[in-house]
Amino acid sequence: MCLGVPGKIIEIYEQDGVRTGRVDFGGIVKEACLEYVPEAQVGDYTIIHVGFAITQLDEASAQETLALFHQMGVLHEELEPDKAA
Repeated sequence: MCLGVPGKIIEIYEQDGVRTGRVDFGGIVKEACLEYVPEAQVGDYTIIHVGFAITQLDEASAQETLALFHQMGVLHEELEPDKAA
C-alpha cells in the first residue's frame, strides 16, 4: 500500500540545497522533502507521500486521519515496513 500520511512538521532545514524537515506521524518521526509546500512552517500539518510533502491540512483533519490509520493498523506498515507484523 502507498498512502499519503498526515504529519506535523517539527523541524525545517536545508539538506543538499533542498528544503527538508522532520515530520512526526503520531510518534513516528521521519525525514521528508518540503519543496512542494514552501509556505509550510514548523507546527503545520502536511500530507507526506513517498517522502514528499504534497499539501498542508488542518490539525483536526490530520489527527482524525492518523487515528483512522491506527485503527486500521496501516500506520506502522506504511511508515516502518520492515517492522510491520
